Amino acid sequence: MKCVISLGGGGNFGDEIREIFSETGLLSKSPDFEYRAEQQQMAGEVAEALEGERSLVIEAGTGVGKSLAYLIPAIQYAIRNGKKAVLSTHTINLQEQLMGKDLPIVRKLLTSDFDAALLKGRGNYLCPLRLRRAMDNGGDLFTTSEREELMAIWKWSETTHDGTRSDLDFEPALKVWLQVCSEAHICTQKTCAPRGNCFFQEARKRAAAATVLVVNHSLFFSLLNPEDEWHEKETGFLVPNDFVIFDEAHTLESVAAKSLGLRVSQAGLRFDLQRLYHHKTGKGLLKYAGATDAMHAARHVLEQSEIFFESVGQEATFKDWSREFRVREPEIVDNTLSEPLRECWSAIEQAAEGIEDETKRNELMDGARRLRELHGGLKMFLDQEDDESVYWVEKGGNEGTSFSLNAAPINIADRLRPILFGPDKSCITTSATLGTGDEQLRYFRERVGADHVPAVKIGSPFDYQKQMSIYVIKSMPDPRDDDYEKMLIHWIERVLIKTEGKAFVLFTSHRLLRSVAEEMEDFFEDHGWTLLAQGAGMPRQKMVETFREDIHSVLFGTDSFWAGVDVPGEALSNVIVTRIPFAVPDHPLTAARLEEIEAEGGNSFMDYSVPEAVIKLRQGVGRLIRSKKDSGMVVILDNRVVTKRYGKTFLAALPNAPVKIVD
Repeated sequence: MKCVISLGGGGNFGDEIREIFSETGLLSKSPDFEYRAEQQQMAGEVAEALEGERSLVIEAGTGVGKSLAYLIPAIQYAIRNGKKAVLSTHTINLQEQLMGKDLPIVRKLLTSDFDAALLKGRGNYLCPLRLRRAMDNGGDLFTTSEREELMAIWKWSETTHDGTRSDLDFEPALKVWLQVCSEAHICTQKTCAPRGNCFFQEARKRAAAATVLVVNHSLFFSLLNPEDEWHEKETGFLVPNDFVIFDEAHTLESVAAKSLGLRVSQAGLRFDLQRLYHHKTGKGLLKYAGATDAMHAARHVLEQSEIFFESVGQEATFKDWSREFRVREPEIVDNTLSEPLRECWSAIEQAAEGIEDETKRNELMDGARRLRELHGGLKMFLDQEDDESVYWVEKGGNEGTSFSLNAAPINIADRLRPILFGPDKSCITTSATLGTGDEQLRYFRERVGADHVPAVKIGSPFDYQKQMSIYVIKSMPDPRDDDYEKMLIHWIERVLIKTEGKAFVLFTSHRLLRSVAEEMEDFFEDHGWTLLAQGAGMPRQKMVETFREDIHSVLFGTDSFWAGVDVPGEALSNVIVTRIPFAVPDHPLTAARLEEIEAEGGNSFMDYSVPEAVIKLRQGVGRLIRSKKDSGMVVILDNRVVTKRYGKTFLAALPNAPVKIVD
């Protein structure tokens, strides 16, 4: 049965929306509707914030149905007032869920239709013009195997509807894809839009016209500095007269710090240079353009870059197991790359001037622009131009012999406050895990600059007293004890036997995960259970799919498995937390944040380390109960939650389930 929502005016907007979500409201006429007081409350709060053109921070527990609770008021408000609703999620997967599942439900309910558009970052879209150019000149640009991939992309381009990389049934080599994807200074409205077949330009047109625009957080922050084809923002975020709703908002601080920060990597520079000209294969844009002087210059920069980053590695002193080294003073090394980079981009620009073909010339100019940006990034890092940022060197690669230069703002709140929560802006942030137990969600609000924004905390409709049991193993030794790993394995085995597998085992250390997985191989073989260990070669999504299908399997995961994984049903009946997930205090960005808190007279452990760990623990525990039919147990193999004074903060923030202390 179709349920329709009238868009007629009159009355309080919040009350209108609450009535829609009521037990006898319009939504109740849908056979799929299940009344939830928490969902009704959230929808009303969102509606009133939008009507008052103000911001709102709202935590909605698992099971509230928050997508529908913000979509219906947001879309109805946008249609009624001629505004654009910008919906931002954490990942592309969540974007696609909104577009493929949630928005079609809303569309069935509304009497007035609306257009919704999903926009990904430029680099996700195929540019047919660049693909055609690459096909015509593949001999100068690609090796034989790369040309085979190019041909596969060509065949795919004839059938794809959205032209984005996620629609491909294989993962193309980065070098090949970057030669055919949309680029800001090559794939423009002038060169591509008139053809009507450019996937990005068409997506951009749909985004500009749509009532609802779905983006992810990283793209949102990149669009705050729009290219010339985007409208002037005036008082809006991305376009005039818009408002934004951030779902999974607990990731905002980390995403914003990365987006507003800096990264110059040895591997990235090498890639850009070899894309211009690879002296071993003799391929590249410069060979294709016949730019001999620029080819020599590119090879020289590559040689000098290897020397430069080797000197960076010699100056950086990495502690055991650490991959980061904080740089506290400017000019950790001399900027020996400045002049070679300048000579190279000058040679490229000179070669480009003599080329009549506009697309070919733009490809070269884009290569020169990338080198200019690298030059600027190097200078910014070595001179430490921003006093309010922290700087560090990070080592990567299998042997730890590749380095990157990084910077990030220490206090992101001061940057975000005017951007997101300034006057005449309506920004709604929501997640199931924003707070640390307090009703006002102070910690999250202060971290993202929403300290003046009202907050609402809404609980879960799940009956945790009946659906979940929490066990704390008090007899677990300190992680520094010699028998810690032995006891960890003992308790993991004991708990897994109780639920016959069906468990997530969440670690905070890749090294410990690998060690425990190796020691427990015989245990899993004896019981006939599949062990899925992160880092063993299986992609993350494939691990989750296998876990769902193999009813007695066990998944060992670290950071990315603490959040964003949804496995309802019997397959996940047990979540084992090996340690309280405190952030590593020696990471430069974490260390700088702790220092800032101490400098301002605060307690860095209680004011930052504990709240961060509480939120992450809540996310990990939240993997267990995903529906009213789910049930299971959470086992915490860290006795600090009952032996330390701060442990009460962790237990108080967890779902209201029975807690049992096991000696």
